[in-house]
Amino acid sequence: MTSNTPSSSSSESTTTATGVPRPGGAFALAGRTVSRVGFGAMQLPRLAEDRASALAVLRRAVELGVDHIDTAQFYGNGFSNELIREAIRPEDGVTVVSKVGATPDPGPVPLRFAQKPEELRASVEDNLRSLGLDQIPLVNLRRPDSGPGLKAEGDQLVPLDDQLAVMTALRDEGKIGAIGLSSVSLDVLRQALPAGIACVQNAYSLVSRGDEDLFDLCVAENIAWVPYFPLGSAFPGLPKVTDEPAVLTAAKSLGVSPAQVGLAWLLHHGPNVLLIPGTADAEHLAANVAAGSVELDAPTLAALDAVPSRSGDIEHG
Repeated sequence: MTSNTPSSSSSESTTTATGVPRPGGAFALAGRTVSRVGFGAMQLPRLAEDRASALAVLRRAVELGVDHIDTAQFYGNGFSNELIREAIRPEDGVTVVSKVGATPDPGPVPLRFAQKPEELRASVEDNLRSLGLDQIPLVNLRRPDSGPGLKAEGDQLVPLDDQLAVMTALRDEGKIGAIGLSSVSLDVLRQALPAGIACVQNAYSLVSRGDEDLFDLCVAENIAWVPYFPLGSAFPGLPKVTDEPAVLTAAKSLGVSPAQVGLAWLLHHGPNVLLIPGTADAEHLAANVAAGSVELDAPTLAALDAVPSRSGDIEHG
């Protein structure tokens, strides 16, 4: 689904609670209106030895019109959550979204799956404590169904219905406001729809569009689509958006960076796309937010749409 400019509903506010124009426009997320360019907190633990700079990045995000921040207790073992608790004020009107389904691990891989219902509930409680919230507006269930990275085995292969039962109970108890899914297949989303799904986070970019059918279902159901790895895989040897000739040509023509073209393409691809690019650098943050203002005309979009998807190169687990 493609349009010539990033779109938003005319009934939704064009400015944030702090009066800043929304980068990329607006879309509904978990019953709230958010800017279509948000911020992912995964990289903030890189600033663990420079807390002041980490806090400054979050404050700068709000100043630039970001009011959707994506985090998780397992980002820096609570470091990102604690920063958000300290930096973000109620009057900022920020929607904080967290994630469950994994936990820190001291082994060579810093995370392991934590998929069992009791683990999901414990993770929500951990997020509530570190964020200092009575309710998390939206919590994504990170599944092992698709995408690169972690694999699940043994007792971590948990039926979706068992997980949705505890997530729904947490919503009924008021501890979470809405349920999202991450790294899921089309069949899993279809199975989960009756529970009420607010967003889907999957690996997705200009060069990795294997989930187009899933994306189309989200458009049809008015579910927010929140891509991670929006510029291609962070794993070595896998395709990157910024290496594509069509992207480089568009960037040169528009006077913007290849990364901004890749992010802008996502915003133009469908009205339900919400971006959460992460960074620990204030200048990089500003560049990501500025991608919300990049306009792509029809010939440029056609050239970018013609870039082949190589999502089959990404190992699924």
